[in-house]
Amino acid sequence: MNIETVKVYKLSLPFRGDFSHSRKKGLSADNLVVQVTTEKGRVKGYGEGAPRSYVTGESQTGAAKRIEHLLASEHFPWNLENESQIWEFVSRVDSGKNGNAALCALETALLDLLGKIQNRAVLDFFPKNHYTGHVFYGATIPMAGRERTTEVCRQIKAFGLSPLRIKMGGIYLENKERIETAGIIFGGLSDIRIDINGSWNFELAKRHLDLFLKNGVSVLEQPVDPESDQLPVIARLMNENNIRLMADESACSMKDCVKIADQGFYDLINVRLSKCGGLIRSLEITDFLRSRGLSFQIGCQLGESGLLSAAGRVLGLLSGDAAYWDGSYDDFVLKENLTTSNVSFGPGGEGGPIKGCGLGVEVSRHSLEKLCDLLTVINAP
Repeated sequence: MNIETVKVYKLSLPFRGDFSHSRKKGLSADNLVVQVTTEKGRVKGYGEGAPRSYVTGESQTGAAKRIEHLLASEHFPWNLENESQIWEFVSRVDSGKNGNAALCALETALLDLLGKIQNRAVLDFFPKNHYTGHVFYGATIPMAGRERTTEVCRQIKAFGLSPLRIKMGGIYLENKERIETAGIIFGGLSDIRIDINGSWNFELAKRHLDLFLKNGVSVLEQPVDPESDQLPVIARLMNENNIRLMADESACSMKDCVKIADQGFYDLINVRLSKCGGLIRSLEITDFLRSRGLSFQIGCQLGESGLLSAAGRVLGLLSGDAAYWDGSYDDFVLKENLTTSNVSFGPGGEGGPIKGCGLGVEVSRHSLEKLCDLLTVINAP
């Protein structure tokens, strides 16, 4: 089937409330959508990426230009017949982190299109060596004051979600209030992940240690910037107190993950579709981590629409041995969504396969026009 047109859209998704963390004010998400259309508009495939400057260095416009560059490659499958063409195309793309959100959007659009053409689910394009029929998503408590924290915690408790992940910044008293408020709502805490988004140093980590030990913290995620030289001393401190470190912004590519495995400071890695360059590369990373005895979490970017949530569900179900799963927060985070169907998980955080061809979701034409701005149109050569 010949691809006739590729359109790239700038997507802005407003949030239901404040979902801030230390690197971003959480009032909305600015993502990228790719629409791949066959001849005469017979079939349309959609994909999404979440460019974040503090993760892969991408902006919306920069990611769009990257997609134009990828489409000019001689390996791009303008005549799409089978999944091996998508694998070949992805394998030829530069393996660094720059452009990963762009690649994710384009790859998922191609997989969605091919699934619709062949009447197959994207899930069925991949080996099921670690498949599970359902995953259980955890919940994240954003950086917020007591009132907002209380509100979010009550919603999480009512829906039966666990385990918890708590965002923290650089102010100790605010962090203390947040975790203690959560402890009151849940009647005590256990297996807590603390996410710093790379904003701490050794002194802050040391000051928070007693707070962590009193409140059941088991994982500290990305405590320092990827370029920081303080990682070894923080890793030693946490290791001595049975708190594991998880890499996130430090682990965007296979090269990053090989370096992390060789250094030995991190025990887990947060694998996220947009950050890691799509399904194919994310699954290559999880296979590598298994080979090196490292654990991992299947995560998400804050503010994914139903497109990335659906793709994330595929990654989650193919990763039944993950330590944690985050994602499918559509209904809980977004005021408006791009897809017609709800991709959110059910009670207890349970999520199973999404029925349907491709990603199993359809883009609303009304939402596409309302929430998106067309950045570029590329026709087949």
